[in-house]
Amino acid sequence: MYATLIAVALVWGGATGLLLPRAAYRLSVEPEDAWRDSCPAGHPIIGPARGWLGGARCATCDAAVPSRTAGSLGADTATPDTATPDTESRQAPVTDAPSVLVPLITALACAALAAATGPRPELAVWLLLAPFAVLLALVDRNVHRLPDQLTLPLAAAAAVLLGPAALLPGAGGSWPTALLGGLVLGGCYFVLFLINPNGMGFGDVKLALSLGVVLGWYGWLVLFVGAFAGFLLGSLYGLGLMLLRRAGRKSAIPFGPFMITGALLGLVLGGLAAA
Repeated sequence: MYATLIAVALVWGGATGLLLPRAAYRLSVEPEDAWRDSCPAGHPIIGPARGWLGGARCATCDAAVPSRTAGSLGADTATPDTATPDTESRQAPVTDAPSVLVPLITALACAALAAATGPRPELAVWLLLAPFAVLLALVDRNVHRLPDQLTLPLAAAAAVLLGPAALLPGAGGSWPTALLGGLVLGGCYFVLFLINPNGMGFGDVKLALSLGVVLGWYGWLVLFVGAFAGFLLGSLYGLGLMLLRRAGRKSAIPFGPFMITGALLGLVLGGLAAA
């Protein structure tokens, strides 16, 4: 049964990950711009849920496109004639070509959560929230933005869904601690935002609410480990960019992906400890 659970989570992550590049492409715009409603060739994006669900490739055109894909966490968003050592392009990459990396990452994240959590009721919550967390990481990677349309519902969903999970037999965490964790981590990020608004975006503060809820489910130690891991990973990434002379001390980097990765590590450790 345990192996079956991991296999189901792997398939779920891969299937949902296939849908993320299209949503990431549409959401990867500047705050003052409307969500994208056409492909790079200008064809309207159509499909279920007003075009939000579907594969990455445009349904109208099947022309050859560059190999870079929207949502690819490793995609280089800068064009050769505009890239500079210490600046990053904020233009989202072309997304018509299907992405292999995105469903792979989503599948592996879901499988890791299933392996660590096992058949406990909170696993259903983790699997439901994981694709949206990956989507947020993709959008932040593309345009350094965490849209309210994702961060706030994610925080609300985490708080609401963990309530029933706490009432089911075998639950491995505490719902009241989860709610307090969201408030505490969100409050800490808000203080950091007030101290240095140029170094910490308000979208990060809103994302911290949901991450604090899921990490707080397993207790304060897991909350600290997950939050610290996010800061550590972000710091190492920024240091690496500076050593490679691709960024300066004041260069902005997308912090959301590191917050989410740190939270994933915290959940895995929390799930294993609660076993």
